[in-house]
Parts: sequence; C-alpha cells; structure tokens
Amino acid sequence: MTANISRRGFLKTAAAAGAVLYVGATADGAAAAGSSDAMLNPFVKIDSDGNVIAIIKHFEKGQGPATGLSTLIAEELGVTMEQIGYEFAPSDPQVYNNLLFGPFQGTGGSTAMANSWMQYRTAGANAREMLIKAAAQDWGLDNADLDIQDGMVTGGGKSAPLGDFVAAAAEIAPSETPRLRDQSEWKIIGKESTRRLDSAIKVNGQAQFGMDLHLPNQMVVMIKRTPQRGGVVAGFDDSAAKDVKGFIMALPLPTKHGVAVYAENTWAAMQARAAVEVDWDMSAAETRSSQEIRDEIMAALDAAPVYNVNKADTNAVALAVDEAAQVLEKTFYFPLLAHAPMEPMNCTIEQTADGDIVLHDGAQMPTGPHLAYQQIFGLPAEKIHINTMLAGGSFGRRATPDADYQVEAGLAFVMTDRSRPVKLVWDREDDIRGGYYRPATGHKVRIGLDADGKITGWEHQVAGQSIMKGTAFEAMAVKDGIDHSTVEGLADNPYVIPNMAVGLTDTEKATSVLWWRSVGHTHTAYVMEVMMDMAAKAAGRDPVEFRLAYLEGGNKDAQRKAGVLKLAAEKGNWGNPAAGNVQGIAVHKSFGSFVAEVVEVSGTPDDGIQIEKVTAAVDCGIAVNPDVIRAQTEGAIGYGIGHAMRDQITLDGGEVEQYNFPDYEPLRISDIKAIETHIVASAEAPTGIGEPGTPPSAPALANAIAQLDVRVAELPMSENGVSFA
Repeated sequence: MTANISRRGFLKTAAAAGAVLYVGATADGAAAAGSSDAMLNPFVKIDSDGNVIAIIKHFEKGQGPATGLSTLIAEELGVTMEQIGYEFAPSDPQVYNNLLFGPFQGTGGSTAMANSWMQYRTAGANAREMLIKAAAQDWGLDNADLDIQDGMVTGGGKSAPLGDFVAAAAEIAPSETPRLRDQSEWKIIGKESTRRLDSAIKVNGQAQFGMDLHLPNQMVVMIKRTPQRGGVVAGFDDSAAKDVKGFIMALPLPTKHGVAVYAENTWAAMQARAAVEVDWDMSAAETRSSQEIRDEIMAALDAAPVYNVNKADTNAVALAVDEAAQVLEKTFYFPLLAHAPMEPMNCTIEQTADGDIVLHDGAQMPTGPHLAYQQIFGLPAEKIHINTMLAGGSFGRRATPDADYQVEAGLAFVMTDRSRPVKLVWDREDDIRGGYYRPATGHKVRIGLDADGKITGWEHQVAGQSIMKGTAFEAMAVKDGIDHSTVEGLADNPYVIPNMAVGLTDTEKATSVLWWRSVGHTHTAYVMEVMMDMAAKAAGRDPVEFRLAYLEGGNKDAQRKAGVLKLAAEKGNWGNPAAGNVQGIAVHKSFGSFVAEVVEVSGTPDDGIQIEKVTAAVDCGIAVNPDVIRAQTEGAIGYGIGHAMRDQITLDGGEVEQYNFPDYEPLRISDIKAIETHIVASAEAPTGIGEPGTPPSAPALANAIAQLDVRVAELPMSENGVSFA
C-alpha cells in the first residue's frame, strides 16, 4: 500500500521545483511566481528568517494530511511543529502526483500517508543535509559533526538558526541517499502530544474554505438542474427572475444539463433560480423508481453471475454447500446514499490580467479540472492555475471522474465576458437531489457448515451499479470486465475460507454513482461480517473465536486482522457487557489498514436502541499522528453507523425524493454515547486511516442488534425493523 519514490525520481522533482522556485496563486487569485524564499525541494520551502513551510500535495478536507505530511518533514528536518507551517501545492501532476494513482494529482482512497511516507521524509532529510552542508562550509567543520534540532544547526561548539544558511543551502544539490532519522531519534512521529496544525484557525475563524471566498466584483451562479438524470434543457423563461433584486442573467449551459442563473449575491441567485421556469426534454431521462431498481438487482442475484470474480470452480462450491450438514442463506440490499458533506460543492473562477485562468477550490483531484479547463478555455496547462483551499468534508464527493462542479463553473464563466469572477454555489438541496451517490447493491450468500460447524463452502453473488465503468478510470480500475471497487474487501478478504466462489453482475445505473467513504467496503464488510456472525451462531461458537479460526495459518494480513480482533475484544470487554446490554463485533481490512469494533447497545428494537459504546482497535502501520488517527476513526464510525441507522436515497419516477437533512438525517452526537480507539503499535509502513473505520461499524451494530433477535439484512435499519432511542 505504501509507495516508495525512487531517489532518481526525487531528484527529478527537486530539479523541477528548483527551476521554478514557487508557482501558485495569491489570495486575490493573481498568479505568483518567484520569491526570496528558498525551495530546497518540491516539498520544503524556507525563508531567510528560518520559517519552514511544508508544501502539501494532498488537500485537506478534515482528514489531517496538512498535519501528517508536515510532521514527516519536521521530524526529518529537525524543527518542532510550532516551527513549521504549510501551503497546498500548485496543480502540477509531474511534481505532485499521487504515487499510487500514476501521473495524476489527487487525494483519495486513504492514500495520502501511504504514498507520501518516504517521499516527505526524504524531502525533510534532504533539506536537513543541504543546510548542514552549508553550515559546515561556513564554519569549516565536517558535515558529520552537525545536526539540526529545534530549528538550530548545532555542532562543533557552534549554534545558529537554520535560516542563516538557507541562501547557501539552495545552491547545494540534494543527495541521492539522505540519511533518514532512525525511529529511536523520533521526537514528533507517533507522539500523543502532536496536535493538528489547522485546529486553531478552524476554531478562531481564520480558516478559509472555498465557500468563504469572496473576490471583488464577483458574480454568484447557481444552476437549475434537471430533476431526472438524463434530462436536458429544451427552453426556459426568466421573465419572473428579472423582478429579483440582484438578478443579472440566465443562460443555458452548453451541455444543456441546466440553466445557469447569475446574480450579485447568493440569496439573489437562490431567489432568481427559483423564479426561472425550465422546459425539460425528458425523452432520454431516468424514470425508474427505487423499487424497480431493487427488483432489477434482486433478479440479477437470482440468475447466474456474469463474472466469476475469483475464478472458483462454481460447480464444486455449489456441491460443497448443497451437501453440507447446515446451509445458511441470506440476501442483502444496500440503497443509494448521498455523501452530504457539511460544505456543499462550490468553487470560484476568474481570469487574470494576462489571460490566465485561476480556479479557487477545495480541489480533491486538481488534475481533473486542470485538464477540463484546457479544453473549455483552449489554453495550455501553464495558463491554468488551481488555488487549493480547505474543504468542509467530502467523503468522496469532491473527486468525480468528470470534475462535475468545476466543469459547471468553467462553463458558466466561459459564457460571460470574463470581466467578473464567477462563484458557483450549490445549496444543500442541490447536494442531496442532484449529486452523486453510493451505488445501490445487493448480495446473495449461501454458506455450508459440516456437523462440527466448520465452513465447507461459501457461495457469494453481488449485483449492483459499477462506479468505474464508463469513466476515465475504467482502464485502470476494471480488469476482465470486473470493477474491483464493487467486490473489494470480499474477493480479497484475509479469511482462510475453503471453497469460496464470488460472482458479480453489473446493473444499469439509475443516477450518477460515485465512491463513498470506503467505497465497496461499505457493503462487502457488512455482508461478510454478518454472515460470519450467523455462521458462528449456527456452529455454537463464540463469534470472536470463530473468526480467529479462519485467520489462523493465514498470511501477514490474516495475522494483523487477528491482532485487531483480539485487541478490540479485550478492550471492549467482549462477552461481559453491562447488565441488560448486548454486544456485536466486526473486523475488516480496507486501504491497507485493519480495524475491529465492538458495539455495545441497550434497549430493544421496538422501544429504541441506544448505542452505549463503540470500542475500536486500529492497525494502520506506524501511527504518525495518534490524535488524528483517533479523530478519523471516531468520524468514520459515526459516518458508517449513522447512515446504516436511518439514511437512504429513494427515487420516484427517476426523481430523488429526499431534499435536506430533515429527511436525510445525519448522525446526532447523542446517537453514540462513547467511542474508544486503541492503536496497535506497529513497525509496518503507514497505511490509510480516513476510511477504514467505516466498514466494520455498521455490521458490528447489526451483530449487536441480532442478539435481540432482529437480523437486519436490508438498510437502513430504521426502515427494516429497528427503532433508535
């Protein structure tokens, strides 16, 4: 999971950065190039006063890379967290690409730390050695006699701030083999005392999110979009909108997917958009209901699968199940889900005096809009700049294969005379009713157990809507017709299960579908862990012991999975809930990390379930920032459980029925009384943490509720036999 950049590759990117010094965008959007600051490599900038700036290639939507990547540089360079700041990298996939995505700059898949671990440590170590060489030359000392600690170059009886040597260091070539600090030297990595760099500005209001940006003389644009996927504009009437104070104009998008309504401010844009009447051509629009979509998925589960995912002998597996002493069968259904981040989609676009285009955005995948804008504006890449800002959540929504909202903004801007910046604003209703959704998916499972309760065969069929097919990512993510994101966590699970066959059938998309926090793991973990619980009960075994039996003798992944399972059981006081309470457990590997969770609940499904406590055990390799790991685990648990409890997106005649938080209700803080996270000490390279806490959360809750004789196989739980206090 962790990518190690080659030293040759590092030197190439260092040379690229040195040639440019610094390219980005200033606060007012004007392109900025060159400064008195020294770029010692693409990731480390230091000014003559010794202020260190980490250049962060992954955007910050709350998951912590600004702190995590700065930590790696600070540790290797030899400065404290109080002595380092950060800036987001400019859009340049040749220098700032995600090493796990190829030549593409982007954040996602819990890859920020995994692909940057060695890259950012190397950057910090190289900067340290360049400064030491400069100091050694100035002082007439040997390099080996010097070090940097707390921002001071020291050794040989001398000491000076590292800022004294920045100019000279910038002239020194980076090393091919910088010495990385040994773990015994670490003062920041893995320390509980290390806190987030962005907490203060988010508390005191200094943090600038995309929605906060207001450029002089800007217009606000909102899009009146088709109520059904596939509808296009046939005509519109904006006569009533002209009575709205602040209304400027209304124009159909060149794609005919909506009407852009321009106004002087957001409120006027909302009011004017509501007044615009649109004649929609729905001849090619989606008209199915949620029930019809569900029926199609269930029919696919009843037929032979199109793809044999793990190339199993399906006849032999079927026979092993049919001849078993016990056969367990269950069918599951997972509805469409919205991402619903707290900050809806928005971005601002402007043209500079020299004709450059600048996009201000919480840009999760800057390469996407960068490429799109080259086509929209007919400009070369160097004439387009992306100023990445903070984002108020994403959960996958800001990273679409077609750069949807950024393209909307580009089209809305290119239709104007470009004399005024244009800010695109989505409201909550736009987000819930016209966005992208987790695909609807179904599973059908048959498990055979022998007389001793051991698994003899496992038949598993999946049917649902492919995320990757038909997108720019299909070539990378689809192999032999199989979209791995649909079956991840199932086809490659670490359990050692005999005679397992996994089949897959794609069904037609009813909406725009997209990865959603932990992608396919959101449903594969639920089914795997509920079925393991059912099998344990049928075998008369303790659920933890039963799972451990299928991890024994496995590879390292199985051993690490067993490790978090044991730790969660120990810390969650497994088997000994408080009087009147019941417990459930689940464990899953996703994005290279392993998470087990024990959920303890009180109450009854009829009178209301209260989640008393969730105890999580996490193995994500070396814990760079334990505080961030705990925060992300808590958030991931709440996100997974909250949606499983109450949420779904339903369609009526192709239109989304939900519109806002009253009928798409987010988790409330009172829903979970306590969450406790325990981190496994590990020497493995760091892996992801933004998503892995989500997959086991819902099945752990379901397995707890099953102790009260309600086995939930269709979500949300509140629509399928469970009420919550």
